[in-house]
Amino acid sequence: MAGLTPNQSEVAKIFESMSYGPAPESDAQAQQWLDAHNRKLGHFVNGEWYHPEGRDYYTTKSPMNEQVLCDTIQGNEEDVNIAVAAAKEAQVKWAALAPHVRARHLYAIARAVQKHSRLIAVVEALDNGKPIRETRDCDIPLVARHFYHHAGWAQLMPEEMKGWKAVGVVGAIVPWNFPLMLLTWKVAPALAMGNTVVLKPATYTRLSALLLAEICAEAGLPKGVFSVVTGKGSFGTLLAKHPDVDKVAFTGSTGIGQILRRVTAGTGKKLSLELGGKSPVIIFEDCDLDAAIEGIVDAIWFNQGQVCSAGSRLLIQETIYEKAIAKIKERLSHFRVGSSLDKAIDMAALVDASQYRTIDEYCQSAVEEGGEVFMPDIDMPSNGLYWKPTLITNVSTSSRVVQEEIFGPVAVAMPFRTSKEAINLGNNTNYGLGSSVWSDSLPKALEVAISLKAGAVWVNSHNLFDAAAGFGGYKESGFGRDGGKEGLYEYVKPSWQPRLVAEAPEIDLKKFGIRTNPKLIEGVPSIDKTYKFFYGGAQKRPDGNYCRPVTSPEGKIMAYVGEGNRKDVRNAVEIARKAAPGWGKRAAHNRAQIVYYMAENLEQRRGEFAEKLREATGREQADCEREVDAAIARLFYWGAFADKFGGNVQETNLYGATVCIHEPVGVVAIACPDENPLLSFVSLFAPAIVRSNAVVVIPSEKFPLSALDFYQVFETSDLPAGVVNILTGNRDHLMKHLAEHQDVQAAWYFGSLAGSKFVEHASAENIKRTWVNYGRSRDWSDNAQGQGHEFLYHSTQCKNIWLPMGSTFAN
Repeated sequence: MAGLTPNQSEVAKIFESMSYGPAPESDAQAQQWLDAHNRKLGHFVNGEWYHPEGRDYYTTKSPMNEQVLCDTIQGNEEDVNIAVAAAKEAQVKWAALAPHVRARHLYAIARAVQKHSRLIAVVEALDNGKPIRETRDCDIPLVARHFYHHAGWAQLMPEEMKGWKAVGVVGAIVPWNFPLMLLTWKVAPALAMGNTVVLKPATYTRLSALLLAEICAEAGLPKGVFSVVTGKGSFGTLLAKHPDVDKVAFTGSTGIGQILRRVTAGTGKKLSLELGGKSPVIIFEDCDLDAAIEGIVDAIWFNQGQVCSAGSRLLIQETIYEKAIAKIKERLSHFRVGSSLDKAIDMAALVDASQYRTIDEYCQSAVEEGGEVFMPDIDMPSNGLYWKPTLITNVSTSSRVVQEEIFGPVAVAMPFRTSKEAINLGNNTNYGLGSSVWSDSLPKALEVAISLKAGAVWVNSHNLFDAAAGFGGYKESGFGRDGGKEGLYEYVKPSWQPRLVAEAPEIDLKKFGIRTNPKLIEGVPSIDKTYKFFYGGAQKRPDGNYCRPVTSPEGKIMAYVGEGNRKDVRNAVEIARKAAPGWGKRAAHNRAQIVYYMAENLEQRRGEFAEKLREATGREQADCEREVDAAIARLFYWGAFADKFGGNVQETNLYGATVCIHEPVGVVAIACPDENPLLSFVSLFAPAIVRSNAVVVIPSEKFPLSALDFYQVFETSDLPAGVVNILTGNRDHLMKHLAEHQDVQAAWYFGSLAGSKFVEHASAENIKRTWVNYGRSRDWSDNAQGQGHEFLYHSTQCKNIWLPMGSTFAN
């Protein structure tokens, strides 16, 4: 290198080694924004900054170097009241705006985000600690994309969301890992559908939310439509409990999600939860291994592993396991960990010291359980909250680090032999948020993807997101979706439905549903007509050998029915759980045919069913005949939907196809109301089973005979054993055990307000989906209330499978 100047010599060395030098992004503009606010930020309420007196403040520091950025206010109940009141007042006017006007507002926000994209990206990197290239190239473009996409849904709402209306005021609570992106996933669809939003950001990461609120005001968003209030963790509970909040949208840990489910139980508030995950990355021997290694990097070490869908469980086929582990370790040895503002790093800082301690504790527990913890020998910054990318091997399925979400840059690896074993290992978790499959065999990849119980499955990729495809979980990863048309339903309610929010009743949760045996009717001779239970395709005697009389309005005993208990519930759920997989694999046409057979067989017994209804309810014969006819028509309606709600291809930005599949929820427990005992029974079990669920049904407690006479309809309609299971007795006693059952995935309850609260409260244990009526009756004969998309929404859950295309035109 003779004759070169010192600077030229350094450049020549870089070209020889091909090593990356620092590429810092200036934070001057972000610092100027903080200075303009005197580094003291209040709430942003009703279109302006709000600095109430007498409040404490939280000092926000940058995780990359502990530099103090500013102080943010710690709000109290008064602040929540002011923000919600402004949102409530604004919501009426906002929902009344022409859809095109709402669309223009959302479009204006998208344009404003793009205009300020560099400022937002730097603020996010400073506040959260994540690399600037991730905030710049991933987060902020997705934020703009969501506002653009939902501007379109606002425009199309009258046509595409006919029969639905805004819920009202939305209380949104978001975590610290994607502070701006995740809030946008909630704010954009909520505003598009005519709701207003009060947002509570995470304590650690408040700055980008406040900045966005300021940008929205600058873009002309009407006052009160979007407000941001800040406070400690319990501040979010205040927002969720506020009587004028109609919907709570939450992303965060499963533990906090369970708290919110219990807090809102019985209040009538709509709730969506996007919670934790322990996502598998399944690597088959026929994959492009080098591409899979880079996919693993994106799956787990993206954003320092602080991602709810992080691919933290590596399942690698045994034949390539050692080779893959060696390649992963080699890849990690070249990782660059450094400043969040360095555009050439792989990983940056963790969000907070508490997260650092949590990760350290998990790694120590892995060692204690016999695991091997690998950390590469790489340079690390001397100051800041940095953790090396970590790989843990020699673990078992019961290891704590395999079962629990670490939420850091730590992957665990295990071998598998066959595809079936990979599927079983992948589903061996309480979570079900995301997963990925790596294979050059598309038939195998698709079969595994469909078999995995997760809301998003990526094929030969991981952590792809788009506004047109809903994201959300199964099981303890929550319910509800963010994005896509499926995400709009989280922010609307049926047009006929009045406001449901009310003060939850005070009930003794421990004593709710305690069994009370019915009194025998004195002075009335009994008759020898006793109905048994129906489960497993056969009639069964109740475990306790108790029965209860069913009487006519005149007091005449019409029959006796079994009195169910906890063991009967256990038996019925076990049968339903075993029947569900086989029923789900039936061709949709076959399911439709069975339901049509039910309608045909019911029509043949029309007079008998109408007469039994008349005798039981005391209604006019013609009215009872109309109910039977309506039940026949409803069976035809749901038979038609058996093969017409399978899913669709989402129009995302992926070069490939994103396929949305409407999968069954699983085992659905249904408690039917007393009104229209035959029609309501049919209206509830039919949509569930045509969409491949198995059900355990409690028919009308007062008028159960119509459902019990359906035994013979089932038996003569080729319905497989265990798909529909019927238990009679005290509605609340039976539903108590069903709502608490770990193998029940959804609970539908149409009874009292107290019962609705109990079901929602009990569902928090395994985050089962609920559909309750809060003690309000509906008109089952009205098609708007007794059938339609609302029933399909509760009967299914969306899975998006991301399928990248080949290489012919990719380059």
